[in-house]
Order: sequence, then structure tokens, then C-alpha cells
Amino acid sequence: MQDLKNRYKSFAIETGVLIQQLPKSIINTAYSNQLIRSSSSPGTNYRAACRGKSTADFINKLKIVEEELDESIYFLELVQHFNPRFEAQIIKLLKESNELLAITVASLKTARLNRTS
Repeated sequence: MQDLKNRYKSFAIETGVLIQQLPKSIINTAYSNQLIRSSSSPGTNYRAACRGKSTADFINKLKIVEEELDESIYFLELVQHFNPRFEAQIIKLLKESNELLAITVASLKTARLNRTS
């Protein structure tokens, strides 16, 4: 659990570092504003899920984590399109966000199964 908390936090930090390095433009500003929010949200919602009051609460918080990770992937792809010079950094972030998304989806499936059994 702590390892996953650290991964979500590192993802948010590394995304922030990328955003700070991007050249200033209307597109980068708009996408970066969305990306900074969506990339930091999974960590806060995962932490909240770990403190969930019930299985239903845990599942609801994890669904937010899933949605925000998917949104982060989308905006990373857009940023990548307009900033090919940062492709290596973005590919690394895409890999991590896809791994975190897969873990989150698996956790949701497990939680749903445990709720019904």
C-alpha cells in the first residue's frame, strides 16, 4: 500500500517537473493546467480510498483514481503531440500512468468481487 502511495506521488511530481520544462504557449498552458490537476488527483484519492469507511466508499474513491489516470493519459498524449522534444519523458510518464491504471482496475475488480461474496 505504501509503495503504491509513493508511486502515485512520484507520478504527480514527475508530471509537474515535465510541465515546468515545457515551453510557454497557449496550448501548453491549457493542457498543462488540466494535466497538473489530473495527475495529482489519483494520489489524493488513493489515500482517501485507503481510509475508506466501507467497501462502497473504497470503490467510489478508486473509480475517481481510474478516471483521473485516464484523463492524465489523454493530456500526456496531447502534450506529446505538441512537444516531440519531450517524448522520452512523456513516454516514461505514459508507461507509469498505464501501469497505475492497470493496478487500479485490478483493485476495483477485486473489491467488487469481495463486496458480492
